Amino acid sequence: MTANAKSTKRQSPPLPTLADVDAGKVTLDEYEIAHGEDSPELTDEIMARARPASEFPELANFFKKRGERGPQKAPVKERVGLRLNKDVVEYFRQTGPGWQSRINDVLSEYVKAGRQ
Repeated sequence: MTANAKSTKRQSPPLPTLADVDAGKVTLDEYEIAHGEDSPELTDEIMARARPASEFPELANFFKKRGERGPQKAPVKERVGLRLNKDVVEYFRQTGPGWQSRINDVLSEYVKAGRQ
């Protein structure tokens, strides 16, 4: 067969993507059938044989406790003790989770404005 000749092999249709699921082109079940299921159904028998992660010390560093971060590759922030006016703290706390980062953002903008 020459390089310009068309292959006579039948091309299979492309596998559906998660974007196809999101767009409603295929269902999640159809997606899983096309890709093959990775995980078997968890039965009572399988759960009875399950062992706690604590029995695998080699995985101790793999599992993190809720809210615990891993080591930073390059620490960019410095922990400091800082006293702020009560009304300032209350204002930022009312903005919800991440309020300390928002205080940092405000201070960063102040520093940038002072450099200009």
